[in-house]
Amino acid sequence: MELKNHLWTPNKGVLPRLLQWVNLRPEESDRTWLMFAFYTATSVGLRWSEDSTVALFLDKYGAQHLPWIYIASAFNGTLLVYLYSWLQQIFPLRQIIVAIAPCMFVPLVVFNWGMQFPYLGIVTVFLLRLWVDAFYVVNELNTSIAANQLFNIREIKRAYPLVSSGILVADVISGFSLPFLLIFVGLENVIMPFAGVFIAIGALILWHLSRNYQQVFPDAPLREVPEIRQSQGRHLSGSLKQYAFLLFGFFALLHLIGVLVDFQYLTQLESNFEGKDIASFLGVLGGITGICELLMQLFISSRVLERFGVFFSAATLPLSVGILMPVAIALLNFLPGSQSQKFLWGLVILKFSDELLRYTLVTSSSPLLFQPIPDKIRSYVQALSGGIAEAFATGIGGVFILVSFWFATSLTLSKHNFILLAETIAVALVCVGVVLVMRSRYVNLLVLSAGRGNLSGADVDLRAFKQAVIKALGEQGTEADKHSCIELLSQIDSKGAGEILAPLLAKLPPSLQIYSLEVMLAGGANPAYLPEVQALLDASTERVAAQAFALALRYVWLAGSNPNLAELEEYLKHQQHSVIQATAAVLVLRHGTPMQKVEAIHILRRMLTHKNERLRVNAVKALSEAVYLQELRIYIPNLLQDESLRVRCAVLEMVARTHLEEYYSALLSGLYYKSTRNTAIKSLVHLENEALPMLVSLATNIYKPEVVRMYAWRTIGQISTSEATDALWQYLETSKGTTRYHILRTLLKRYQQEGIINLLDKTLESKVKRLIDKELRFLGYIYAAYIDLDARDKLEISQSNKKLDIVCDLLQRSLLELEIDVKERLLLLLELLYSSEKIKAVALNLKSVSSKNWARGLEILEHTVKLPNKAILLNVLDKRSPKEKLQKIVEKGMIEYQQMELGDRTRSLIIDKESLSDWCLACCFHLARVARVRLTSKQVLESLRHPTGYVREAVIAYLYVVSRRVLLELIPQLKNDPHPLVASQIKCLLKKYDVSGYNN
Repeated sequence: MELKNHLWTPNKGVLPRLLQWVNLRPEESDRTWLMFAFYTATSVGLRWSEDSTVALFLDKYGAQHLPWIYIASAFNGTLLVYLYSWLQQIFPLRQIIVAIAPCMFVPLVVFNWGMQFPYLGIVTVFLLRLWVDAFYVVNELNTSIAANQLFNIREIKRAYPLVSSGILVADVISGFSLPFLLIFVGLENVIMPFAGVFIAIGALILWHLSRNYQQVFPDAPLREVPEIRQSQGRHLSGSLKQYAFLLFGFFALLHLIGVLVDFQYLTQLESNFEGKDIASFLGVLGGITGICELLMQLFISSRVLERFGVFFSAATLPLSVGILMPVAIALLNFLPGSQSQKFLWGLVILKFSDELLRYTLVTSSSPLLFQPIPDKIRSYVQALSGGIAEAFATGIGGVFILVSFWFATSLTLSKHNFILLAETIAVALVCVGVVLVMRSRYVNLLVLSAGRGNLSGADVDLRAFKQAVIKALGEQGTEADKHSCIELLSQIDSKGAGEILAPLLAKLPPSLQIYSLEVMLAGGANPAYLPEVQALLDASTERVAAQAFALALRYVWLAGSNPNLAELEEYLKHQQHSVIQATAAVLVLRHGTPMQKVEAIHILRRMLTHKNERLRVNAVKALSEAVYLQELRIYIPNLLQDESLRVRCAVLEMVARTHLEEYYSALLSGLYYKSTRNTAIKSLVHLENEALPMLVSLATNIYKPEVVRMYAWRTIGQISTSEATDALWQYLETSKGTTRYHILRTLLKRYQQEGIINLLDKTLESKVKRLIDKELRFLGYIYAAYIDLDARDKLEISQSNKKLDIVCDLLQRSLLELEIDVKERLLLLLELLYSSEKIKAVALNLKSVSSKNWARGLEILEHTVKLPNKAILLNVLDKRSPKEKLQKIVEKGMIEYQQMELGDRTRSLIIDKESLSDWCLACCFHLARVARVRLTSKQVLESLRHPTGYVREAVIAYLYVVSRRVLLELIPQLKNDPHPLVASQIKCLLKKYDVSGYNN
C-alpha cells in the first residue's frame, strides 16, 4: 500500500508497523499525530502553569482556602462553558477551536504581570489559580469537540486513545523539566514565556489542522443552523434523557472524587514542603505518574477494556478509591515515621492511583459510554457531561470541604482528615452505584436500536449486552421487542447466541422459540445445549409449536453423537404434523438404514406431490437440510413450475442450501420476476463465492434486461466475502455508463451497511480518484462534441435540409443528458471518499432550480472535497456553458481539444459507443444518416447487434440511406428481430421492395 501525503513517508518500512502497533490506519495518521502534538504541547504549558500556580497559592493562602477556589471554579467553569457554547452561535467552530486557547492564556499573562505589584499580588495569585482550573475545563472540551469533528465514530475509537495520551506525555515532559525551570527562572517566571510558548505552539498546530481539514469544521455559526437546537430538544427525551443524566452524574461524581483527593493531597504537601519544593515535588511525581500512565495505556488498558468490558473499566477508579484508601492508611500505620508523613505518603499513593486510572482506563472507556446517544446530539451531551458536570462537581467539592471544616471546628486535625476520607469513600461508592444503573440503561438503549442495523460487536460491551438480553427476554414485553433483541444478538455474536437462548427456550412463546432455534442452528449445533433443546421434545406436541418441535428435533440429531433411529421412526407416522414428519424423513435419509431410507423417500415423495400446498412447502423446506436428495431430484423441475408461489420460492431456497448446481440457472431466472426476486437474491447470497461467476456473467451480459443486470450487481453486493468486493471493484474500473452507475450504487450500499463511512484502503482510494479523473476527461469529450456540433456552418444548411439542424439539436440534448448521468456517477464516486451525508446534501442542492440552493451545494462541496482536480470538479458542476467547462479541462491538461468536422466527430462518438447512452448512440446514427457520414462496416454491424431496439432501428435507417444493397443482404437476419419497432421497420422494407424471396 502506497502512503501519500503523510508526515513520515521516508520511513516506509517503519511507519506501517508503527501504525499497526498503535491501531491506526494510514489515512488517519496525519490527523491523529497532529491532534496528539496539539494536545501534548497545550498540556505541557497548562501543566507548568498549574504546578507553579498551585505552589504560589499554597505559599500565599494555604490549603485551607482551596475550597473557595473550588466553589469559584464551579461558577467560573460553568460560565466559560456556556460562553464557549454561545460563541458557537456567533462564530464558526473552526475559528473558535483555534482562538480559544490563546484567548484563555491572555488573562494568565495579565495575572502573572500583576504579581509584580505588592498590593495586587494576593488577589492575582487567587485569580491565577482560578483561571488555570477554568483553562483546563475549556481545553478538555475544546480538544474533545475538535476530535469529534476530525474523526468519525469508528476512527475515534482507534485515534482517541493515542490523542488522549498526549496529556500523559505532557506529564512526563513538564514533570521532569519543571524543577530545572524553577532553578533557572524562578517560580514567578514559568508561565511567561515558557508555558505561553507551548500553548502558542498548540494553537498553531490546531490552526494548521483546521486549515488542512476545513471541510470537517462548520463554516457557519450554529445560529444559522436552527435544526441543531430543535433536534437536541426533540431527541433528548425519555430513556435517552435519563441516560444523559446518568452520564452527567457519573462524570460529576468522578470529578468530585478527584477534587476531594486533590485537596487532601495538597493539604499534606503544604504541611511538609514550602514554595519551590512543592512545585518540584508536583513536577517529579507528575513525571513518574506520566511514565506509568503511558505504559498502562500501551500495554494494559486495551486488554482490560476488551476482556472485562467498558463498565468494569469505568468503575476501576471509584472502586480503587473506595478500597485502596482505607487499606493503604491501615498498612502505613505499621511503618515507622510520624503520623503526618504516613498520611502524606498514603495520599501520594492515592493521588498516583487516581491519576493512573483516570487518564488510562477511564479515558479509554469514556467514548464508548456515549454510543447510545444519536450522532446529532452526541457532542451536546459530551459538552454537558464534560464541561458542566466537572464545573458542577468542583463547586460541590468545595462545599463538601467547607462543611467538613464546620463539623471539625471542635475536633482535632486528624479527625478532620478522617471526615474527608469518609466523604471520599462514600462518594466513590455512590459512583459505583451510578455505574451499575447506567450499565443497565446503556444496554437497554442498544437493545431498543436492534432494528436499526447500525451496531456490531465492536460497538458494544458484549458482556453487559448479553446480560441485558437475558434480562430483556425474561421480563414482560412485546414479542416484537424480544424478536429484535434476539436479532441483534445473532448479528453481534451468532456463535455464542446459544449460551443465552438455550436456557430461555422453555420460557419463550412459540414464535420466539422458532426464531431462537433458527439462530442457534445458524451458529452451529452445540452438544452443550442438548438438555435445554431436548426438553422441548420431551414436552407434548400440543404444548410446543410444530415448527419449533421440528427445529428442536433437527438440532438434537445434528448435535447428538448416538442418534436413536427407533425414536425417529415414531415421527414418520401419518398422525404427526407435516413439518415434523418431513424433518424426521430428511434426518432418516441422513442417518437411517437402507430400508428406513426407502420409507422416508416414500413419505417425502407423497408430500412433494400432494395437492395440499402446505404439505409441499413443508417437504421442500425439510429437503433444504438433506445431504443427498437421491431419486427425489426428479420432482424438482415440476416444483419449479408449481402453481404456488410459496412452493417455488421454497424450491429456490432448497436449491441454494443443498448446492444443486444443475438448478442454479433457476436461481438466476428468479431474478427476472418480481414475485421470486427477493427469494432468488437471498438464495444466491447464501451460495456466496459459488454464485459469483454466474452473477458476474449475467451482470456483464449486455443482452440481458437492464433491471436483471442491476439486481445481479446488487446481489453481488450482498455477498459478504472479500471476493465479491474485489469483483465489484474490478468491474467498476473496466465498466462504463449505466453499468458503472449500478456498481457504484451497490458498493455504496455495501459500505453503508458495514458502517464504513470512508474508504479504508489507500489503494481503493487511488482507484476512485482515477475514476473521477476518467469521468472528468469523458465530460471534456462530451463538451468537445457539443461545441463541434454547435459550431456547424448553418449557412450551408439549406431550407430543404432542416433535418440536419433538428438531428444535431437532438444529439446535443442527448449529450447534455449524458452529462447529467456522468455528474451522478461523479457524486457517487465522491460519496466513496467523503462523508455520505455531505455529498448527498450536495446532490440534493444541485438538483434544485434555486440558484441559492445550487450555490450552497457547491459551497459544501468546495469545503468537503480535497482533490487535485477540485477546481475542475466545481466548474463542471456549476451552471456554466459547455465551452467554459471545456476550457477549464483543457487548461488543466486533462485532454487536448482540436475542433473536428461533423463527420469526424460523429465517427469518434460511435467508436466510443460503450460510454454513450443508448439514445445518444441512436442520435449519432440518425445524424450520420442525415449528414451522409461514411461509417465502417465494423461500426455498423456491431451496432446492428445492439441490445436496444431503437438503436438497431437507427442503424437500419442509416443503412437504408447509405447502403441499401447491404441492408437487403442483412434482411434475412433482421426480419425476426424481437423488438416491435424493428420488426415493423423490416416489414415495411419487405413490402416496399417486394423481397418475396426473403419471406421464407
